[in-house]
Amino acid sequence: MNLLFWYWWAFAALLVVVEIFAPGFVFLWLGVSAFLTGALLWLVPDLAWQWQLLSFAGLGLVTVLGWLWAQRRFGLLRARDESLPLNRRGEQLVGRQCELLEPLRGGSGKVRLGDTVWPVTGPDLPAGTRVTVVGVEGTVLRVEPAGGCAGGTSGA
Repeated sequence: MNLLFWYWWAFAALLVVVEIFAPGFVFLWLGVSAFLTGALLWLVPDLAWQWQLLSFAGLGLVTVLGWLWAQRRFGLLRARDESLPLNRRGEQLVGRQCELLEPLRGGSGKVRLGDTVWPVTGPDLPAGTRVTVVGVEGTVLRVEPAGGCAGGTSGA
């Protein structure tokens, strides 16, 4: 079997194209490994195909594991940080103050925050009472009276 260096480079390009359609960085690093194997073959043209495959496998392992290590070490992918309330709108409202649109009776009522009317739970309070959002249970906000302040305008 006579493999030429540009075969490896074509394979590297194919792996990078696969990475475009199936992102996850694995195929990218395998593409880098194929490119480096082609470069090795360009430098050492008589390298047997077994050694080429072994170098591709070894370089693939090193590059993929190196990427995973770098992710953990340097936090390159912070989108998985569960402490951020991104896409959890209710949690972003904790600490906000607003007025009750209707009285809290039997532990439930409604408030307006921005352009949205939210269901709330809390102690029985009359409409217009200023409350603070202290927690979230699904799409229902938990509220408490806001330091004795009543009346005023709706918070946004």
